Formats: sequence, structure tokens, C-alpha cells
Amino acid sequence: MLKVPSLEMLTRIGFAARGIMYVLIGYLALRTGRSEDGSGALAFLSGGGGKLLLAAMALGFLGYGIWRLSESLIDTEGHGSDAKGAAIRIGGAASGLIHLGLAFISAKLAMGGRAEGDGTQEGAATALSLPGGPLLVGLAGLALVATGLWQMAKAVRGDFLRQLDGRAAHRPWVIWLGRAGYAARGLVFLVMGWFFVQAASSSDASEAGGMGDALGSLPGGLQIAVALGLLLFGLFSLVEARYRRINDPQVLDRLKGAAQRVRS
Repeated sequence: MLKVPSLEMLTRIGFAARGIMYVLIGYLALRTGRSEDGSGALAFLSGGGGKLLLAAMALGFLGYGIWRLSESLIDTEGHGSDAKGAAIRIGGAASGLIHLGLAFISAKLAMGGRAEGDGTQEGAATALSLPGGPLLVGLAGLALVATGLWQMAKAVRGDFLRQLDGRAAHRPWVIWLGRAGYAARGLVFLVMGWFFVQAASSSDASEAGGMGDALGSLPGGLQIAVALGLLLFGLFSLVEARYRRINDPQVLDRLKGAAQRVRS
């Protein structure tokens, strides 16, 4: 991706917005026992001066979503086009679309509107009504399970450190924020994937569930640990807002190489 300072700035604001959202999800679960998804956490900010913060977060989520989509389309981080690289890029595109949705929700709340939930069950019901719907929902569940396992593998291997500036990547507290955060997030995705598999096998959309449902389904002690992990993931995202490597210096070379291959 060509270096566009304004988009880079918005992307960094997007990392910060994601961080605030996850801190709130973890805080609400630990402090009040409420298991919220992203839209529920954002709605917590919708009163008073929180609307100004929501407006800034909407811009950040927009920039982040555009960045993830462009990252997926032109492979700005050099994942390649093999099976592993394609899977990572597809996941990046899905993340981009999700964050564009969060931008819409944040903007709506900032303007005095109301969040209507995360739409998980509505989306599952729509998918189940299509030809081959249970298969589609089942594949979505398996994709969530794979994402959860990938997140947990990142926690173990520490792959996330490669994307940070060296000033932060070697700090032990940053490393453990990332490990705890990705492990908690991975477990939540595994539970969400199981919900979708259950919805597919029973053809019942009410079996599907989002992040809040997944967190709320965990037994007491584990729920507290995962909520704390999600809060720590939020803090890690705030670190990323400052130290994440947004632009890959090899992007131009890869784009030129791709153009030459097309011409030949």
C-alpha cells in the first residue's frame, strides 16, 4: 500500500478504537457481570461526552477497515498467494468488513441512534434460509474455529511481535499483554465457532452466538480469566496504535513485480 499519512493516522486511531472496545468488553464483564459484544460495549459510551469519543472511533474503525481490505487485496504485508497466505488475506478482508460495520455502529451511536445488537443470529437465520444454508453456517463455524486456533497459536509463538516496532517488541510487559490477549480472544472464537456448528447441525439460528454470548457461556472462573484476557488484548491494541508497522517498505516492489507479470 502506498504510504498515505492520513490513512495511516486513521488506521492507528482504529487500533486505539479497537483497544477501547476490548477494554470495555473486559471491564463490563469483570465489573458488572455483563457479557457484551462489540456493539454493546460501544453503546456503553453513547451518553454525554462519550459521543465525541464514538465519533473519533468511527473514523478510526473506517480507516482500519479500509487498511485491512487494501492489505488483503494487494498483499501489503507479503503473505503470498499460497493456501496459507490466501487464508490470512481472506481473514484480513473479513476483519476489514467487520470494522467497517463497527464504524457504522459507532457513527450511529454518536448521532444519537441505538445499537441493534451484533446481528449474529439474524445473519445465521438468513444463511440458513438459503439453498445449502446449513452447510454455509457450518463452514462459517469451522472458519471461526480455525481463527480461534490461529489466534491461540499466535499467543504461543508470539508471531504478533513481528508486526511491532522493535522499541516495543522486546518489552516483556508488551509480550505478555499480547500472549494473554490473543489466547483469550482465540478461546472466544472457538466457542463462537462451536455455536455456529451447533446452529448448522440443528438448522436453528438461535443456537448461533457472538462474542458476548460466547463469553457469557463460560463457567465463572474461566469467564473471569477470559474477560481479563480480553481487557489485556485491548491494552495491547493501544500499544499497536503507537508501535504497529502499518506500511511495508517492500509494497512498491511487489506491486511493480505483479504489474510486470500481468504484462508478460
